[in-house]
Amino acid sequence: MIRKPLRPLARILEARARGESPDAIERENIRLRHEEMRDRLRQRAEARLLVLGVAFVFAFALVGGRTAHLAASEPEEPRVRAPGASILAQRADITDRHGRVLATNMGTHSLYAQPPLMVDPDTAARELARIFPDLDAEKLRADFTGARKFLWIKRKISPEQKQAVHDIGEPGLLFGPREMRLYPNGSLAAHVLGGAGFGREGVHAAEVIGVAGVEKTFDARLRDPARAGAPLALSLDLTVQAAAERVLDGGMRLLNAKGAAAVLMDVKTGEIVSLVSLPDFDPNDRPAPPPRGEAADSPLFNRAVQGVYELGSTFKTFTAVQALELGLADDDTLIDTSGPMRVSGFAIREFRNKDYGEQTVDGILVHSSNRGTARLALQIGPERQRAFLDRLGLLEPVPVEMPEAAQGAPLLPERWTDLSAVTISYGHGLSVTPLHLAAGYAAIANGGFRVTPTLLRQDAPRLGERVMTAASADKARTMLRRVVTEGTASLGEVRGYRVGGKTGTADKPRKAGGGYYEDKVIAVFASIFPADDPRYVLVVALDEPVETSGAEPRRSAGWTAVPVAAEMIRRVAPILGLRPEIEPAPQTGVTLTAN
Repeated sequence: MIRKPLRPLARILEARARGESPDAIERENIRLRHEEMRDRLRQRAEARLLVLGVAFVFAFALVGGRTAHLAASEPEEPRVRAPGASILAQRADITDRHGRVLATNMGTHSLYAQPPLMVDPDTAARELARIFPDLDAEKLRADFTGARKFLWIKRKISPEQKQAVHDIGEPGLLFGPREMRLYPNGSLAAHVLGGAGFGREGVHAAEVIGVAGVEKTFDARLRDPARAGAPLALSLDLTVQAAAERVLDGGMRLLNAKGAAAVLMDVKTGEIVSLVSLPDFDPNDRPAPPPRGEAADSPLFNRAVQGVYELGSTFKTFTAVQALELGLADDDTLIDTSGPMRVSGFAIREFRNKDYGEQTVDGILVHSSNRGTARLALQIGPERQRAFLDRLGLLEPVPVEMPEAAQGAPLLPERWTDLSAVTISYGHGLSVTPLHLAAGYAAIANGGFRVTPTLLRQDAPRLGERVMTAASADKARTMLRRVVTEGTASLGEVRGYRVGGKTGTADKPRKAGGGYYEDKVIAVFASIFPADDPRYVLVVALDEPVETSGAEPRRSAGWTAVPVAAEMIRRVAPILGLRPEIEPAPQTGVTLTAN
């Protein structure tokens, strides 16, 4: 910047020529310079004030806008979450094999409170406790009058409850839209479906997540938006499931059992058409797990998939078919079943100490001989027995589509000795689930192929590796048919459907160890039908049944599980599309049952 001199020479000379004082020129220039400096400083200050003012206006506008947004939005309970994550409330339906709905969604509302907006918290607390008897009025009053700004009252409410809350007229009680899982058939197939609950949630939406059963197994699939809500089709048949549950529940009550399970499975596809566990629950109001006591005493416990039991004489079929497979015996080979018989110092006895003398392999199954089966097991040997049962899938959890299946791991002996082989041959010393047993019998029914049980609808057979020859499987099916027509399962005959099967009655081990109960059993009937060309396998198990119509209590499977299974087949076979075959009326009377 070029500064103007205070005493310019030209003007000084002019002033002196006119006789004026040159100092006046200097003073005038000093004044003009000061005024110029003042103007520059004023302009700089005004510019700074303008920038600062604009900054303040922008900041206040930002704060004001955020405040207005928060005031207009609904409150949400603080929750740690991933940035950018959104709540996905949609969930696909679950249907049975024919498209009938087993689980769907229903729009409802949640109820929450904003205490700062409440006008009369005392009245609100009192009225809410009246509408919802499980709420405590004093606790609500403390929450409403405390420092909380937000609290949930009910995650889901009915339309009637919403109207009742609305009638309170309290502005601090607010509603949010909510989608809940609905099971329109109530407790039907409860253990298969499992149930759902809420995951991440806000007042406008909530994640519906599976907590058990197929809801949990297929949780990601059911919530996947890419599937556009396509329903999950299960292998269950809703009508068959309803009939099976009704029959099993009636049988359990009639026979005074503490629990029951049933599995109905297609022998070629592995599809589980019906799976029942009693007692059951309503997944619309799923109970909490018991804090103490035995898990098996809870209605949440799935006896068909989680419950591992010694299944008694039903295992004799596996022993017989393996003996046939190895060429150690044929169906008409004679085996000495007389006693005494001891293995590793332990006596092997028959049911009620009967003596069947010499019996064919066929007769051993018909009469359910422990000693005859034991002698076959000793010929087979522990190693070959274990390998065969492993190929059938009886030594590992069933890979069915339920998280509970992992808890149904078989209980194996620590050392597979000759004694273990003998006791396992007639269903003691190895504990499996009823679903294991159904899968094992399916291999016999379908001609010798291992089948993996599934809860998903299939369009074609899913036969696995061959575990026995077709000839051995065919002979075993003939034996199972004779067990019904001549042996311990005579009450299992269903005219027109040629049922085959094997009974099993196993004493329950004491919980504290040290032997078995004398008056508590697991009664099982594993059946196939129609026996000449099996389509289905049905396993019925009763926990501690007792039949009291006779002079003395009867607990064996022939008197308990068998008639229940027969009634179930009689009800469901026509639903499954099986036409009865006209057979001549049996000429023999009822055969006394054994174990």
